[in-house]
Amino acid sequence: MLKIRLMAIAWLINLSPQAAVAEDLDMAQVFSVEHANKAVLQVEAALALSQAEFGVIPQWAADEIKAKASLDYLPAADLVAEYGLVRHRMVALLNVWSRELGAAAQYVHFGATTVDIYDTTLVLQLLDATALLESRLLSIEAVLARRALEHKATPMIGRTLGQHALPITFGKKLSTWLAENRRNIERLRSVRAKLQKSAILKGAVGSYLGLGASGIAIEQRFAFYLGLQEPYLADWHGTRDVFAEYALVLALISRSYGRIGQELFLLQSTDIGETVERRSPSAVGSSTMPHKNNPNRSEALIQFGRSIPRLAEVVLDDVDNFFERDNTSRPNKVLEQISLESDQMLAQAEPLLARLEVKPQRMVQNMARTNQLIMSQRLAFALADQIGKQVANDRLHVLANQALADNVSLREVFLASDLGRLISVAQLDALLEPTTYIGLAIEQTEGVVGQIEAQRQRDGVPSAIEQNRRGN
Repeated sequence: MLKIRLMAIAWLINLSPQAAVAEDLDMAQVFSVEHANKAVLQVEAALALSQAEFGVIPQWAADEIKAKASLDYLPAADLVAEYGLVRHRMVALLNVWSRELGAAAQYVHFGATTVDIYDTTLVLQLLDATALLESRLLSIEAVLARRALEHKATPMIGRTLGQHALPITFGKKLSTWLAENRRNIERLRSVRAKLQKSAILKGAVGSYLGLGASGIAIEQRFAFYLGLQEPYLADWHGTRDVFAEYALVLALISRSYGRIGQELFLLQSTDIGETVERRSPSAVGSSTMPHKNNPNRSEALIQFGRSIPRLAEVVLDDVDNFFERDNTSRPNKVLEQISLESDQMLAQAEPLLARLEVKPQRMVQNMARTNQLIMSQRLAFALADQIGKQVANDRLHVLANQALADNVSLREVFLASDLGRLISVAQLDALLEPTTYIGLAIEQTEGVVGQIEAQRQRDGVPSAIEQNRRGN
């Protein structure tokens, strides 16, 4: 679990280190009613403290509100009963809490609008969610880095448009997933930077009515108390673009992992068989076919790659609102759902990649399935100095078609042609060995992992290689 920060400036709010710095939360807890209510109380405390600094409410009232910004002063049963009466979640919360605040009750939620409180609460929840998701992505990054180095020299066929193309290494393939994962980390950090500036106290129509002449300064101080950055000055009630960007980033991450899931799903198909999802010996693949070892986690990633983007569409639609503020509370449940599903997706991805069984022998066997046709490019390059690159390419194209038609090897048709005299048999056999034709795949893989390691060092994140070495 990741330690979640709700209020970073503990000494200003005078909360205990345990309450201010954090709790160990999972994604479901971040969006729980209890956690949301706790955040609402802390937002209200930050509001009161900010207003007291500018003389809007008395300091003694702010101190009392701060001291009782705890679920200890908001009995859950009373809250449920009150909501049953008033049917408004903020009014119910304030009514129950006010009974504990004494004279300070008249100053709680002073000049504020409900949407500001709940929007800021949602911002805090989404910041917690991004922290959890980034932690998972960083953990997966460490796994991918280890597996990429492990298989940096494991040759396999590269496929384009579903056809055998040229040899690569499995580590090179993993390095592309590793780099994509890092870009997703950077995207998540970018949207988090916008969330950090999204505390809001602008009022019902976004003009600070209710806070007085010091409204802008109060909002800035309010954000500071919550450990956030100086808020956007422009009103965003009617746009919701930052929330939409958050959802779209999760959608893009889901498509990245949906693609990984799809590829591993295909690579472990019976006809390819280059990877296998490692499952417990007692796991059953089929109720009627005992031999089956069906994909599980890769299939889950495919589905997440379909469902999460659909949820993002709903949040994106919420950007198109009417006038200064539409009723934008219902899409908040979609933000919760997309966060939960993204967390579940990454929870499936890490063990899939960490435990994935790779079949190097099957990869070599598959490279031989075209009877050396995948080496036609290499032969064309070898002949280029003698007969020209284009001529060599055209001649190899004819020979490849002949080999296919006669169901024989490229070697056989090449030696039977007039080109056979241009290259010795020993040289030909060396040129037709696919495991020696992987380009710079090894150096490329090592370079990508090196770049990731440097980025992790700059971020103050433990080395992926050392982290995996200790874990294994």
